[in-house]
Amino acid sequence: MAELEQIFHYPTISNSSEDKARDFWVFSCLCNGMNIKDICRLKYSNLDGDKLIFYRAKTENTKKSNQKPIVVFLTPEAKAIIEKWGNPAKLSTSYIFPILQPNITPQQERALVQYLTKQVNKYMKRIVETLGIDKPVTTYAARHSFSTVLKRSGAPIEFISESLGHNSLQTTEHYLDSFEDDVKKQYANLLTKFKDDA
Repeated sequence: MAELEQIFHYPTISNSSEDKARDFWVFSCLCNGMNIKDICRLKYSNLDGDKLIFYRAKTENTKKSNQKPIVVFLTPEAKAIIEKWGNPAKLSTSYIFPILQPNITPQQERALVQYLTKQVNKYMKRIVETLGIDKPVTTYAARHSFSTVLKRSGAPIEFISESLGHNSLQTTEHYLDSFEDDVKKQYANLLTKFKDDA
């Protein structure tokens, strides 16, 4: 939580590439760990008052009956990011963030999403180095951070699973376990911390 707080409050030059990268990372973290592709694909039609309702791009080829919409309750910080970086034309058919354009090919979409992901990762790496955070903080880490904070706050695994858009609790349990090992490793290293003091 302390590291997340540092990232959230990291001072950036307004409207710089670093500012945009940090904001998109924070937005992902605040919005159920939404991945960059899903963020890029959001339209104003996905906004419903204080909520964002969307389907993951990853599941678009799944039968509609098996798809569950993901509902994100927007915090004031997430709303501020939409206001800051969002398309001024708030038509229901407009993308919220001006990254994709209508009628682009799947290859063009992929290239634009990959470019934004690389930019976010590049600047987040610089930010965490400046902050002295010794771990990779990528777009994927925003999803992990969202899940970890919920888990450690005592949120039921069913809620975390639904928020992430997983189809089974097993997927979520495996997902959470995969990065709990990092925490176990950190604690194990504390057992020999005295070596650093020698």
